[in-house]
Amino acid sequence: MTSADFSIVLPEFLLAVYAMVALLAGVWFGKDKLAPTLLWITSGVMLVIAAWIGLAEVGSHEAFGGLFIDDAFSRFTKVMILVSAALVLAMGTDYMQRRGLLRFEYPILATLAVIGMMMMVSAGNLMSLYMGLELQSLALYIVAALRRESEKSSEAGLKYFVLGALSSGILLYGASLTYGFAGTTQFAGIIGVVQEGHLPIGLLFGMVFLIAGLAFKVSAVPFHMWTPDVYEGSPTPVTAFFATAPKVAAMALIARLVFDAFGQVPAEWGQILALLAGLSMVWGSVAAIGQTNIKRLMAYSSITHMGFVLLGLSAGTAEGVQAMLTYMAIYVTMNVGVFAFMLSMERDGQPVTDIKSLNQYARQDPTKALAMLVLLFSLAGVPPFLGFFAKFAVLQAALHAGYIWLVLLGVIASVVAAFYYLRIVFYMYFGKETDPLDNRMPAIQWGLLMVSALAMLLGIFNLFGIEGAAQAAAAALVN
Repeated sequence: MTSADFSIVLPEFLLAVYAMVALLAGVWFGKDKLAPTLLWITSGVMLVIAAWIGLAEVGSHEAFGGLFIDDAFSRFTKVMILVSAALVLAMGTDYMQRRGLLRFEYPILATLAVIGMMMMVSAGNLMSLYMGLELQSLALYIVAALRRESEKSSEAGLKYFVLGALSSGILLYGASLTYGFAGTTQFAGIIGVVQEGHLPIGLLFGMVFLIAGLAFKVSAVPFHMWTPDVYEGSPTPVTAFFATAPKVAAMALIARLVFDAFGQVPAEWGQILALLAGLSMVWGSVAAIGQTNIKRLMAYSSITHMGFVLLGLSAGTAEGVQAMLTYMAIYVTMNVGVFAFMLSMERDGQPVTDIKSLNQYARQDPTKALAMLVLLFSLAGVPPFLGFFAKFAVLQAALHAGYIWLVLLGVIASVVAAFYYLRIVFYMYFGKETDPLDNRMPAIQWGLLMVSALAMLLGIFNLFGIEGAAQAAAAALVN
């Protein structure tokens, strides 16, 4: 290892050192005393590192012989991962603390998961890809089952672990096939073996298994079966974490793999991603219609949205990658706001998840109801909110790539999905009179709800500069 290698991985290294120091501090000072402080410090550290990465010098660098890649694409996604993780950790502090769930291990496990995610988006080798993926996954399996006294939480953790192990096996099988036929685990070496327009049958199978293993991480149909149960069973702040940073990391990893290792044959992997996109958009939209639990509804919502993101990626162009990155940034912002609202859904101090509990909520708190309306309209893709422009960008990229049938399917799925978002709005404004919810919301949650709702309105003018950064990131990947 040279000093140049070390400087490239310095953000990840410092975050790992922080996690180890925090672990020692938690054991030394006692978990009950340190947990809330540690969570806030962790959020602050993540935001500082995000700012550092965002302001880092431009250009592309490799470390450890190509195992680790630092470029505009990885930096853009790392900033998204760190900021979303920091905000979700901060806004869940009050919820976790009041229910006795805030153990000092929680922010440490979240930090380790984030390090894994950062490794994933910078992977330039099948080995570093797997190392980052498993570091993220192992930490997430534990936090899913954080509510030990709950059967649903234990079930969520177990289902996530068993199905995650299955997906890892599929991924490893694909990696072994790819290595066997390419003779290397380096993405740069694999793309050298893959001739333009020609993919050997062994590498084709390897690629299919690799994509299938990663599709599990983004909840793409038919690898989505864990999502509703894990979303419902996990504590709501943990569900919010699952719905944001890991989705960004896994989608960026798929993009990194298909472009850096199989970029010469976009037609082959484009068909696979198009199929996953179509199935995810349709099934996520239809299956959510009958849901009354808002956490399960958001699980199917995430499946639908990941279908739209895959729609952009399946185009196999820089335009598609730019649309994918822009969509993920907007999606994460919407989710942070929605989950901030969901964390405040309580009656008599107990969490409530039935969407009918929001009946006549607009009379109780019109400001929060209006913010939630904006976010739900944006999730549905209703103009002129920012969510509409996110969907328009991926549909346009797919259309330019010739996926007309997929674009039509996406439009239909978006119309169907609008039903279950608008149903919540209907309950809030026109539902039957019911027992009111507790009118309690910590300042951090209220602030994030309002900021994300305002972003959906004000972002339509220039997307807060995200579009330019996403374009530079896409250009760094597709070259």
